[in-house]
Amino acid sequence: MRLFGRKGGPAEPAEAIADFWEWWGQNRPRVDELVEADEAEALADLVGPAVTAMREALVWEIVPGRTAGHALVVSASGDPELRPFAHRWALAAPPADDRWEFHPSVQPASRPAELTAEVGGREFGLDRMVMGLRVPPGTPRVDLSAFHPIFPDIDDDSRLEATMLALDWLLGEDEVARWVGEIVAAEFEPIDAIPAIHLPAVVADVADGFKDEQWALLEGRTATGGRLAAVARYPLRPVDHPLFDQHIAITLPYRQADDDGLPAGTSLATLRDLEEALGERLRALGSAVLAAHLSADRSRVLHVYADPAGDAAEAVRELAATWEEGRAQVEVSDDPSWSAVAHFLT
Repeated sequence: MRLFGRKGGPAEPAEAIADFWEWWGQNRPRVDELVEADEAEALADLVGPAVTAMREALVWEIVPGRTAGHALVVSASGDPELRPFAHRWALAAPPADDRWEFHPSVQPASRPAELTAEVGGREFGLDRMVMGLRVPPGTPRVDLSAFHPIFPDIDDDSRLEATMLALDWLLGEDEVARWVGEIVAAEFEPIDAIPAIHLPAVVADVADGFKDEQWALLEGRTATGGRLAAVARYPLRPVDHPLFDQHIAITLPYRQADDDGLPAGTSLATLRDLEEALGERLRALGSAVLAAHLSADRSRVLHVYADPAGDAAEAVRELAATWEEGRAQVEVSDDPSWSAVAHFLT
């Protein structure tokens, strides 16, 4: 095996993941023994190097499973650059059985109110935690201020650690990334605070308002002062498409424009036709999504994010080749954090 002692830096993702699952198959009997014996230190010594051999920044834990006896969680811990890797790791996992299941992010606890942990040398549990919640109108986020009676007696880092632990217990890592905005670990109890256990219901209400596809229209100025118009999915979040880490930028020059350089007349209609055709192709593939498009200075750039294992890049190139108002350009790059559309992320 190449899992340990590899030279020349990290392996390619597929190779590193395959190495891990080969290691798991060989070492699962020993993992089972250590779990049953509650040998946490020996378990960490065994599993930890195997996880970090894939990518050093990955974090892991073994917890009670949702349907199996145990769950192995290997998580990017909120790092958007690593999230696609963690999800590909989980997709390559062996089928779950009665003993093991596998997750690429921390899952919500089935009975979070019963959980406790030691934080800052004090016992922490959700039964005494309260939260002040605020949902800015029209936004897909819940801002919160969390308080627990131990918070006045522990430091800032420990308060934040406890708050993040509670959010993972209540919502799970991915739902926190989707729906939670500003997080304050308060030293004093917020006004109008409610028991923390009600947070999932509030988040569900917010999520219900964004079930259908929505788009946001934005306007601005280019670096040279020209007018700029953009349309982006709303909300737009990489966590919703964790395998779509390939960025495909399609640049389309257009002939007809208004005085500000934005598309007009037949060019506007032709752009809409192409975008409709693009949307149909991407939906048929099921492995890519149009995230946003931006128009300025007689040119429109469409931003597509795709699973590089699919055929989206080829489909986009074929469609771009049909553009007749100028020379279309297609650029493909890796962008797991969706940095090319960072201004539109919600």
